[in-house]
Amino acid sequence: MSTPTLSRPIDRRDFLKLSGLAGGGLVLGFYLKSAGASSAADIVKPAAGSEFRPNAFIRIAPNGVVTLVSKQPEIGQGIKTSLPMIIAEELEVSWKDVVVVQGDLDPAYGSQSAGGSRSTPTNYNDFHKLGATARTMLIDAAAQTWGVPAAECTAAATAVHHAASNRTLSYGELVAKASTLPVPATVKLKEPKDYKLLGTRITGVDNPKIVTGQPLFGIDTRLPGMLYAVYEKCPVFGGKVVSANLDTIKALPGVKDAFIIEGTSNLTGLLPGVAIVADSTWAAYSARKQLKVTWDEGKFANDSWDTFSTKAAEMGKNAGATVIYKEGDVDAALAGAAKTIEAAYSYPFISHASIEPQNCTALFKDGAFELWAPSQNPGGGQGAVVSQFGVPKEKVTVHLTRSGGGFGRRLSNDYILEAAAIAQKVNGTPVKLTWSREDDLHHDHFRPGGFHFLKGGLDAAGKVVGWKNHFVTFATKAAGRGDDTAVTLRPVSGLDVEQFPAKFLANYRGEQSLIECNVPTGPWRAPNNNVFSFVMQSFIDELAHAAGRDPVEFRLELLSQKLGGAYDAKRMTGVVKLVAEKAGWNPKKFPRGQGQGISFHFSHSGYIAQVAEVTISQDGQLKVDRFVCACDIGAQIVNLSGAENQVQGSIVDGIGAAVFQELTIERGRMTQNNFNDYPMIRMPDAPAKIEVHFLTTNNPTTGLGEPCIPPVAPALGNAIFAACGKRVRQFPLSRADLRWT
Repeated sequence: MSTPTLSRPIDRRDFLKLSGLAGGGLVLGFYLKSAGASSAADIVKPAAGSEFRPNAFIRIAPNGVVTLVSKQPEIGQGIKTSLPMIIAEELEVSWKDVVVVQGDLDPAYGSQSAGGSRSTPTNYNDFHKLGATARTMLIDAAAQTWGVPAAECTAAATAVHHAASNRTLSYGELVAKASTLPVPATVKLKEPKDYKLLGTRITGVDNPKIVTGQPLFGIDTRLPGMLYAVYEKCPVFGGKVVSANLDTIKALPGVKDAFIIEGTSNLTGLLPGVAIVADSTWAAYSARKQLKVTWDEGKFANDSWDTFSTKAAEMGKNAGATVIYKEGDVDAALAGAAKTIEAAYSYPFISHASIEPQNCTALFKDGAFELWAPSQNPGGGQGAVVSQFGVPKEKVTVHLTRSGGGFGRRLSNDYILEAAAIAQKVNGTPVKLTWSREDDLHHDHFRPGGFHFLKGGLDAAGKVVGWKNHFVTFATKAAGRGDDTAVTLRPVSGLDVEQFPAKFLANYRGEQSLIECNVPTGPWRAPNNNVFSFVMQSFIDELAHAAGRDPVEFRLELLSQKLGGAYDAKRMTGVVKLVAEKAGWNPKKFPRGQGQGISFHFSHSGYIAQVAEVTISQDGQLKVDRFVCACDIGAQIVNLSGAENQVQGSIVDGIGAAVFQELTIERGRMTQNNFNDYPMIRMPDAPAKIEVHFLTTNNPTTGLGEPCIPPVAPALGNAIFAACGKRVRQFPLSRADLRWT
């Protein structure tokens, strides 16, 4: 196995070697829940010696240092800090005694993806049990050493104490004895009221290395004798290579090789392209400037956003091709309404635009792949390599590196496949593939655009009597490039039968129609919800205004009308009331040019409500003054500092996406190239003040990476309307004329 010069995480084999030394420490391990793995409740039996097999999450050394393994990918969401905190809480160790290391991909760890805000809820209960099991064994070891009942002993601050005799043994002093004890079948977990660590503010474990520029990220990986690669793909999605000036490129300084990779028709897999391998990144990028490729651009080379928009507008005049969800008789309700309101909403394709572009370091040697990748889905990356290259799973090793942002983009592993294909070609030599910013914008798996055509009806009392939403979305052929006309179109984004206000209105209909395109798409923070909330919560505001009613009171009335489904209206009502209270909700107090807007949304198990306050100058300049957010994510905040950062980051990211981000399609390709024509939010554009409030409820603890994104855009848009009377129905907001007199 090759070893990079960065301080790489301890892998499973090294971990077992280090922890298995006789008397060297206490190791606890268990399988987490996953396909083919046992329940975490089934703690594995200790093997001979001082370790529990097959995997280790806890290692306690004789010097008292506690090493905890973080198995999930760290993409900036703080999971490398928060999950070990759960173990440390139950283990009763001082955080200063803890060292956290990143675990590599190993099936015994269970799920190792980071997406859908599932890392916390998936592991929360299991990690409590793991910590409690280790604590129980250490207490038993101390009790046996002293010859006293275990019930008389307590654990605290990385030590076991016997108050009656005023004796204390550190965990380091107990590891040899504890390693000989059987694993208890059941353990008692701490009461939340006794937590000392959970709910406090803990800085990220990687922060010191990040601020001092130490190597942590995939792009930092260095291996002895490593080569560097770039990969040129067709600018039109799904295009193929016809020819390239390979001989010219191979003759350039520093270039080791250049070759065509045939690739596949899978839009989110290994696409066809030309690889250049050189002795430095500079040489590879310099050679790329002289690369000339003849492309077969395929049948989608004339696609454009303007064409899509025109087609959607025509489709929106008619009924949807498919009814996704229906309740009551919407047409009759709208026909009998005292007042009806119609509106068309749209939003463009956008990029994930993570600061660290896609990259992967790969080594192919003796028929096996070894990969170093900043992936959100390393298991998926391993599976993709197995499928693409026909190698056994055990021949693909994946090392997890920290990611410089993911936002859903790194759930796809196309860049891993590209690096693996290049490494296979330069057999025996490690090679690092690094995308440019232009690559990242041109070949992202984009958040899809969409169009909504809505009609709502109010009765004489200002109550909603009917709601119709015709959603025009994009679709691709299952075959990938769409060459097989017999293959059914698959929507890249679809209405959810639980999407509010479905199941809250007696007369509701959600319809859907499809436009075929060949643009690769993928999850972007809070998939679907991030745009559906904008549409639904903005239109709710339109209805409230048409009814002459207060937007908060109007929403609370809707929430009181639940007809069924899994949506917990009581939890949402709680955060709506809390955010209104904390924001000092009173739209009438603001002068012309200033406004307050509210929204709420449920996604990824989180119930979130937000209030935005803005100022619009008469010449139309937007300033976001304040955002207030109320969150119900269950019974426990794991790391208060990290949780607040997640909410604040979501709000800033949501504003940036709504105000600035837009990709335009012309001639089957994205026209934006870099941040000069794809602007991101900057510090002056962020809110002057963000307030975060957590509503603790007796519900399972869940994550925060995604649920706070969806309410941002509608709260902002509703505040803009309150300030200047301009209703925003299209992203990005930078296109809107907000001037007022």
